Amino acid sequence: MGDHKSWTLLQKFGDSLQTEDLSEVYYTTADVISAVEFELNGDYLATGDKGGRVVLFNSTSSKMGPIFNFYGEFQSHEPEFDYLKSLEIEEKINSIRWLKKRNLAQFLLSTNVFPRRIYAHAHQYHINSISLNSDDETFLSADDLRINLWHIESNKESFNIVDIKPLNMEELTEVITRAEFHPQACHLFAYSTSKGIINLCDMRDSALCDRNSRVFKLQENTNSRTFFSEITSSISDLKHSRDGRFLLSRDYLTVKIWDLKKEDKPVETYNIHERLNNNLCELYENDCIFDKFECSWDGSNQSVVTGSYDNIFRVFGTKENLELSIESTQRELFSNVNFNKKILHTTWHPAADLIALAAANNLYTFVKPVPG
Repeated sequence: MGDHKSWTLLQKFGDSLQTEDLSEVYYTTADVISAVEFELNGDYLATGDKGGRVVLFNSTSSKMGPIFNFYGEFQSHEPEFDYLKSLEIEEKINSIRWLKKRNLAQFLLSTNVFPRRIYAHAHQYHINSISLNSDDETFLSADDLRINLWHIESNKESFNIVDIKPLNMEELTEVITRAEFHPQACHLFAYSTSKGIINLCDMRDSALCDRNSRVFKLQENTNSRTFFSEITSSISDLKHSRDGRFLLSRDYLTVKIWDLKKEDKPVETYNIHERLNNNLCELYENDCIFDKFECSWDGSNQSVVTGSYDNIFRVFGTKENLELSIESTQRELFSNVNFNKKILHTTWHPAADLIALAAANNLYTFVKPVPG
């Protein structure tokens, strides 16, 4: 798979994950990190957790690479209860996006909350993603069935631009899993679904953008289809390359890179859990098959990173194809898979070969040292 020494553990934040015999954990569910994101220049790093907290780090330079230090913490979300629907609204941070610096002030979006104001009551279902537009004035929020467009300076009104809710909910066959603005063309955005489909939409075409979208879909071999095929093909993360030419998608078993000029098949497919194909029944029974892994581009659009089980992360690109563990001792990878150890959240520094990873309540940064 390559030389794992090309990437070095730089920092670790958080307490020990568990005892040697795996019998006791030292953290609560609220402490589990659920979102990680670098600021646009890489000067800051933010994490969100299941307790609704956002923790901020700022960086200083070193010979090894950017070193991050604790900068601040705030409670972004509190648990709520919707009495009309008799539903608990959890405080978990699902997504963090940084805004460009304004008048020396730093702002960020976390799920559907902005530090200065709250954007609320526009979604009936669980919000899965937010995405800031390149115009720095608008952003998307997506739930299972709808995508809304907001203006940052106005929290009173949003515009529904995608609606896949059928008249009869019994006819529902797919849900929206992610939405992402194009990094350069402010009228373009993409969204993915649980059927493994990516839709590229142009807001200039119509008020509702789901009807005239370009569809990126891999034609499935019906002979190889199984009970688990639709579950494993559901896209859990979607990212545009920084130059806007490609789309990166992550489903349960693979990472795919799509050329925006080619809709019928990806230009690259990287297998992540290929060795677990024979364990899908077990993964279904323990619900791990529904884990949502993220993925991220590097700053030069040459490499991508994603997570896996056993606290392993994978780096793919034009110059490397690596499988690495955050554990201090390397053993035969996937010899006895621990499905409780997993790296779901990953992000790549926009200007340096530095990756931030979250495993349970721990945050890690790995750096690729400069030769010489």
